[in-house]
Amino acid sequence: MFVGHFTEWPWQDPVQGYKGFGLGLTNEKYNPQTGSHLYNRFLDEKLYAEEAGFDGLMLNEHHNTAFCMQGVTNVAATILTRQTRKAKIVILGNILPIWEDPLWLAEQLAMLDMISHGRMVTGWVRGGGTESLSHNAQPTYNRERFQEAHDFIVKTWTTPGPFRWEGKHFQFRYVNPWCMPLQKPHPQMWIPGVASPETVKWCAEHRYPHVMLATLLEPTKEMFQLYDTHAAELGYKAGPQHHAYLFKVHPDETEELAEQAGRRYLEGVDNPFIAGSQGQERALAAFQQLPGISTRATLDALRKTVGRVAETGIAASTIATVFSPYEEQIKNYSIIAGTPKTVMPRIKHVLETLRPGSVFFWDGDGNMSHEDQTRSIRLHGQEVIPATKELGKAMGLLSSFESNDGTGISPEVWAKVKKDQTAKA
Repeated sequence: MFVGHFTEWPWQDPVQGYKGFGLGLTNEKYNPQTGSHLYNRFLDEKLYAEEAGFDGLMLNEHHNTAFCMQGVTNVAATILTRQTRKAKIVILGNILPIWEDPLWLAEQLAMLDMISHGRMVTGWVRGGGTESLSHNAQPTYNRERFQEAHDFIVKTWTTPGPFRWEGKHFQFRYVNPWCMPLQKPHPQMWIPGVASPETVKWCAEHRYPHVMLATLLEPTKEMFQLYDTHAAELGYKAGPQHHAYLFKVHPDETEELAEQAGRRYLEGVDNPFIAGSQGQERALAAFQQLPGISTRATLDALRKTVGRVAETGIAASTIATVFSPYEEQIKNYSIIAGTPKTVMPRIKHVLETLRPGSVFFWDGDGNMSHEDQTRSIRLHGQEVIPATKELGKAMGLLSSFESNDGTGISPEVWAKVKKDQTAKA
């Protein structure tokens, strides 16, 4: 089993509280001195997470928002590739539709993979409406640009150059980057999401691990089953190595400290993924669900599978998780907070229900302090991670790094690798 650490890197200011997120909050309120402190604090916490024993450090990005300070996730990844030694650098992920030059992205990531000695995990996302708006990317071409950029990067990393690329959205006369990934045939590719059947099926077609992001257990289980069913239709058996799950887990020294810190998940700047029912301003539907971001088929499937799509455009499986009071989130496993002794039975329930080969513990978010996070990371390392790995071993929950079956590698590329290996043998 693979156990990773995640934090959104939220904006925190002890003087002012901020309402709203996405494009609705002016950067006039931004204080670079506070930002400087927070960036260095969050990087220090990532280094401590590796020291404590986390297998991976998950990074993400959002744009024009205070709830996630990583507008360019590759910057943090660059720093961590050099300052860490063991943990995987899991980028979930680069927003492909907003990149005008995917060749530049392929070069960046190849450099990161080499500097990290092959510890990079590549992640691709389509991004939300706010990303398309802030980067002037046509939402109607969102999925097309995502798929073409993905195909281009895979070819760039696996096909000797020079070659020419003439696509619908990207054209390159001369593709022949000198920097290439250390991992062969290419780094594993993981795809995060909340409840899109189209994305789940696309992951199954490419045998990429799909990471469900803090969704309720039953809808998450349904998406994993959809993956497995589609994989069987494609002629292979999917397993835990194809499934990953992000959920909020905060162990602490006492139940009282755990509750105090756990409630801070719901405090701080307005976050569409973790905010509570505080009457805070929500993103407008026009921002989140731009025409073309999701197909009608996907929206219909979401309504049928998980209930409805809320006014923010986020799947109802997530809305039920994030806009509920703390007590309800504790009850439905959206937040797990307590001493190591009391969180482990709840983690066990999640593992038994979903059977993921990889998990990410989402911690240190909202309005949690540095002290809240360092106490938690220490207890994760001392007790929670070892116990979680023991449970995973007993349940046979192998990660994609343990399965050795080409998970995370494009099927066509993996078939070529196996053919070459057979020929050499």
